[in-house]
Amino acid sequence: MGAEPSLRAGWREWAGFAVLALPTVLLGLDVTALYLVAPSLAADLDPTATETLWIMDIYGFLIAGFLITMGTLGDRIGRRRLLMIGMAAFGAASVLAAFAPSALWLIMARALLGVAGATLMPSTLSLISHMFADARQRALAIGAWATMFALGMAAGPVVGGVLAAGFWWGAAFLIAVPVSVFVLAAAPALLPEFRTDAGRLDLLSVGLSLTAMLPAFYAIKHVAAHGLDAQASAAVLLGGGSAVAFVRRQLRLREPLLDIRLFTDRAFSAALTVLLIGLVGYGGMMFLITQHLQLVAGFSPTAAGLWMGPPALAMLIAGIGAPLIATRFPPGVVMASALALSLVGYVFLASAGTDSRLSVVTGFAFIYFGIGVIAALGTDLVVGAAPPERSGSAAALSETVQELGIAAGVALLGSLTAAIYRTAVEARPGLPPSVAEPYGDSLSGARSVADGLPAGALRHAQDAFTSGLNTAAIAAGVAIAVASVACFGTLRHIRPIGDPSPGAEPIVSTRVSGDDR
Repeated sequence: MGAEPSLRAGWREWAGFAVLALPTVLLGLDVTALYLVAPSLAADLDPTATETLWIMDIYGFLIAGFLITMGTLGDRIGRRRLLMIGMAAFGAASVLAAFAPSALWLIMARALLGVAGATLMPSTLSLISHMFADARQRALAIGAWATMFALGMAAGPVVGGVLAAGFWWGAAFLIAVPVSVFVLAAAPALLPEFRTDAGRLDLLSVGLSLTAMLPAFYAIKHVAAHGLDAQASAAVLLGGGSAVAFVRRQLRLREPLLDIRLFTDRAFSAALTVLLIGLVGYGGMMFLITQHLQLVAGFSPTAAGLWMGPPALAMLIAGIGAPLIATRFPPGVVMASALALSLVGYVFLASAGTDSRLSVVTGFAFIYFGIGVIAALGTDLVVGAAPPERSGSAAALSETVQELGIAAGVALLGSLTAAIYRTAVEARPGLPPSVAEPYGDSLSGARSVADGLPAGALRHAQDAFTSGLNTAAIAAGVAIAVASVACFGTLRHIRPIGDPSPGAEPIVSTRVSGDDR
């Protein structure tokens, strides 16, 4: 009787992981690469203010909207096949964006990039869950994967700025072409194929998921920019009604687009909730801190991006180190402890002043560390709790929740800071409307009319913004403290990763018999 084959991954699986890491970093780069490219892009294409907003936002908007559909599609047609289709589409859309002759053309190319990006995110994560059958190795691989997207976002402004300065703004998109070619060449040799025997895709469910997700994300972004108005309210009603109809249909279908029964798993639901709350704090504070470094501390976008390097390093350490620690201690306890430690960062930010750039960056490093831990372990819990045939759907749901958390954090904490700013800043007597209006609206507006302001007015605006940042940090810190307690209470029962103790409740392995390579 022969010995059972080892569950541990070998060189082929780790080489495959390196292939999967490339599109993950690329997706993060494309989110933020336009930050420094925007001025030269605007000079060339001359977009309107509305077109500029859509150029920046439609990419992430469509990624979030299509994640659930694409995650389930990968379960049906094959995850490697969907990855390769998405990678080819991403490379082609990047070329269209790089040579866009008009703003509308670029908006459409960015929309195609978003749809293609939605195929890549769940495909990479579900393939990792299939390739790494050993629970400890899988947790380590998912931890490393979880940091790749954030590192891409952190590097995006610097990479985009360097390419735009050395070539032209379109070069920021062309970096996707060699990555796409390499992934398409390496995937058949290094990545397994995996699909389920599920029936065909329910097109009505697809439509309902889109009319639930897209209006919801649109409403969040609209509220962040313009406040709650009739347009945002209509989007909320449409999204909410579609979400209810979507859930009811999934419960009736034999082969649902999204298996709602996954939420009956305690670890699955709790991990998603912790991810959501943690990403709300992270997304909001990242939005405010990048503004603080540029509009208060006075750094250029490139310098601000470099100052964000230490927090990114903290997240990398956390994402890789957390799965190793969780082999000795329960993952829920590790996550709760990391969230509690990140409260130190919120204290730094709650007490920061206009000249506290080091405190601001240090505080965000603690927040980044906490997010690195919960992103790594929380994602592993979510994917591990799902059966193998639903891992693509579970991966997509995990990423949708994270996208939702970041968007909601920007809207909620950004709106809170803006409200405090507008309350604290009063238009100075004698200012013309062309100066008074932007000055009273936002700190970026005040900076844009700084030459027309009296002495001390800009400093007062910076103080007002910093006061809003302090208050937002307090609000986020309270939510994180509650999440830490809830995480400990709901997830502490899960045994350390790979613990074979009798009666234990380990993280479920996603190993299935046979790889259809």
